[in-house]
Amino acid sequence: MHALNWVDWIVLIITLLAIVIYGTWQTRGSKNVKDYLRGGNSSKWWTIGLSVMATQASAITFLSTPGQAFNDGMGFVQFYFGLPIAMVVICMVFIPLYYRLNVYTAYEFLENRFDLKTRTLAALLFLIQRGLAAGITIFAPAIILSVVLGWDLLTLNIIIGLLVIIYTVSGGTRAVNVTQKHQMVVIFIGMWVAFFIIISKLPEDITFIKALEIAGASGKMKVLDFSFSLNNRYTFWSGIIGGTFLMLSYFGTDQSQVQRYLSGKSVKEMQLGLIFNGLLKVPMQFFILLVGVMVFVFYQFNNAPINFNPTATELVLNSKQAEAFQALQSEQDNLFDNRQQIIKDFLNTKDKKQALKDLRKMNDLNANVKHEARLIIEKVAEEQDVKIESNDKDYVFIHFILNNLPRGLIGLLLAVILSAAMSSTSSELNALGSTTTIDLYIRNTGEKTETEKVKASKWFTFAWGIIAIGVACVANLAENLIQLVNIIGSIFYGNVLGIFLLAFFFKFVKGNAVFIAAIVTQIIVFILYVLNEYEMINLPFLWLNFVGCIIVISMACLFQLIKTNEKSVTA
Repeated sequence: MHALNWVDWIVLIITLLAIVIYGTWQTRGSKNVKDYLRGGNSSKWWTIGLSVMATQASAITFLSTPGQAFNDGMGFVQFYFGLPIAMVVICMVFIPLYYRLNVYTAYEFLENRFDLKTRTLAALLFLIQRGLAAGITIFAPAIILSVVLGWDLLTLNIIIGLLVIIYTVSGGTRAVNVTQKHQMVVIFIGMWVAFFIIISKLPEDITFIKALEIAGASGKMKVLDFSFSLNNRYTFWSGIIGGTFLMLSYFGTDQSQVQRYLSGKSVKEMQLGLIFNGLLKVPMQFFILLVGVMVFVFYQFNNAPINFNPTATELVLNSKQAEAFQALQSEQDNLFDNRQQIIKDFLNTKDKKQALKDLRKMNDLNANVKHEARLIIEKVAEEQDVKIESNDKDYVFIHFILNNLPRGLIGLLLAVILSAAMSSTSSELNALGSTTTIDLYIRNTGEKTETEKVKASKWFTFAWGIIAIGVACVANLAENLIQLVNIIGSIFYGNVLGIFLLAFFFKFVKGNAVFIAAIVTQIIVFILYVLNEYEMINLPFLWLNFVGCIIVISMACLFQLIKTNEKSVTA
């Protein structure tokens, strides 16, 4: 990989410092907890919409999603199909209720409806899963940039974490919202620039339409899968059903999102912000996946490494397996040469049937070679007792950026990745700090002055920042980082959503029944996830949101009915 040019360093440093300084300066001196935790209720709908989007779109989105499309095509977009439905439900049910109760966190509502222990349990479930996720949103760009810059992971985790802590602690919710607006502008510009450069670097006779044709022939353009198979992780039905439940829980009950729209000037501004997000998010995700597919097409005409993770490649080339690994690279190079003629035949012949068959066969052979290379990497890592990522999905896009973009734009794209990391992490730290302050500290230690509340919020935000850096320092790469974040969420979200739906729609259910049901459900969901991981059952993680929600609602209703019957019998 190329070392960064001084132009890239200047672009990268100026972009990041401008965001941190601007966010700190614009939002200095919050006098009370309303200013600090709800941004003084001054946010307009477009600020809310962009802030909500930036919270969800972490660095993982811009590193992992193109790599996901490079390997598996456009099908991942189905994951987001439930989002517009969820936005409408939240606008109609959640927002008016939160606004009327004048809450600082979503979990305050649960005490009004049930009791303190149910509120505390929901807050703790949020703190556990979001605390882990905050660490991963720091770790994701750090592990990639450690490869790019040659810096050690520990240093990068600390730098990224501290940059976020500076403006999040100083300015609170308004600092997060203000900076996210500008971060999303940088992100949109960066991704569009990357897309047009990819298209411009294709051979002259390969138009965008022909590029789509090649991608389609290679099985990358299949967006919709209507099968009911649980073997397929991303289908239309898992997106609409599991995705709706996940998005309802994430946007309706996760404080990192709730806090974004609670800062709105009015109910209307909050609702418009979420509808804006609902309309823009799916096309944005589609576009990021399309960037990944175009990178795939680019590498149909340009030689690619057998594994995009340079650290893994270097490890193997300095081992006894170097010869076998180089032989596989040569085999892939031969396949690349043969594929050029097949692509030409596919584009120019009228009878595409045979050319299509040949192209798919060539892609299958290439996938097998890459799989063998992964096995060698894993074998060497095991022999040398080192942790190394053999799956290179998360390295595909960064490899393209570093080796193919002009100077200056590399700095911009790295700024995009770091901006995304900072924006999502700042939301999470802000929400972790406010939930700890409002739901645990103040609620259990008695009333405090405004100054004490703000000071406590800042200290808790700082503490969670340090914890997130700690999680980042001990984290290890999963198969794909974007999946890891969604898996962590899916283990907890269904249960939390069920608690809120019980509060909204099942008026006869009381606090004790919900509390017991929620604890039992969390244990069951975790067991189901472990059983699926060990292939003892077949239940993709997206369905855990639906299953968890249904279990907690069913059990709470059952426990309440049993208790009511017992009372009526004793009476």
